[in-house]
Amino acid sequence: MMIGKAGPAVSGICTSDASSIEVRGQDLVNGLMGDFSFTEYFFFLVTGARPSAEQRYFLDLLLVAIAEHGLTPTAQAARMTLAAAPDSLQGAVAAGILGCGTVVLGTSELCAQVLAEAAARVDAGEAPDAAAHAIASGIRARGGKMPGFGHPIHHPLDPRAERILALARERGVAGRHADMLERLRGAVAAAWGKPMPLNVSGPIAAVLMDLDFPPAMTKAIPILARTAGILGHLAEEQRRPIGFLLAHHAESAIAYDPAG
Repeated sequence: MMIGKAGPAVSGICTSDASSIEVRGQDLVNGLMGDFSFTEYFFFLVTGARPSAEQRYFLDLLLVAIAEHGLTPTAQAARMTLAAAPDSLQGAVAAGILGCGTVVLGTSELCAQVLAEAAARVDAGEAPDAAAHAIASGIRARGGKMPGFGHPIHHPLDPRAERILALARERGVAGRHADMLERLRGAVAAAWGKPMPLNVSGPIAAVLMDLDFPPAMTKAIPILARTAGILGHLAEEQRRPIGFLLAHHAESAIAYDPAG
């Protein structure tokens, strides 16, 4: 029995024979290898097109911005997994990436959804500021969290977010989604009764959307970037292991409460 809705039995990603490999209609060995950077190749794999100079520049920028942020839950999970299974580098990477959810790393995807809703409201005739305030106040009224705003360390500003937006303006790629993100700053402050820092997830979504990157693949950027960051942590874990130390401190920091 087949489960789910099937599409046509066709894939346009890759094919190969004994002497050649073709990726999205291009010769891998004699065309792509040595010509494409990895960032360009990633964009090509996702979209089927070679990125423009600005698309490549900002993909590189965003991947660098989000790859590393210290001993985050994803890095800790990866390091403790490698400590417990030192022969399973792939398992340790997977343990870290599985934590890319709606609290850590996955919020850029939620930001893209908010920005898409804002754009749709403006297209339907609503004023941009009114759309921003309606979205923010609606999320606040439902008791939700505003994607792209707030940070436990970086306040009043997340320097990564401000740098991304500044470069987007400087290089002329800041469009309607970056504009709406700026309007959301005031709308969020009004809805929550206080200003909240715009974190890096918001500009990631806005710039990608302004550069015509598929919104549904926004989450691919933090996943790809943090994979590199996790591999850096795991390389250090092999040389200077702290995975069991992290586990020990976690256990000693938590009180036992059998009534809980």
